[in-house]
Amino acid sequence: MFRITKEFHFSASHQLAHLPDDHQCARLHGHNYIVVVELSAAELDGNGFVRDYHELQPLKRYIDDNFDHRHLNDVLGHGRVTSECLARHFYDWCKARLPETSAMRVSETPKTWAEYRP
Repeated sequence: MFRITKEFHFSASHQLAHLPDDHQCARLHGHNYIVVVELSAAELDGNGFVRDYHELQPLKRYIDDNFDHRHLNDVLGHGRVTSECLARHFYDWCKARLPETSAMRVSETPKTWAEYRP
């Protein structure tokens, strides 16, 4: 199996509902997110690619246009704006456009990340 990954960055705020008032994520705050998409294939295409990295530009545009410097609760329309939920959201968006999508990772900090891999 061949795998490729590409990393994207955006900054956004969020606030998690239903947490105790003293929980830091219950307050409005922001992160510098890192999104890593993984694509996999058993065989390479005629050019020797799983997928040409240039073909991942629509994900960059989607992130830049809809998530960068935005309040994620407004973007997604609900209080479930955790890294786990973002990983699933980005995975579903990519899988519909790039069938080789095999996993999505979202980091809120350099030390924390969530991954969705069906």
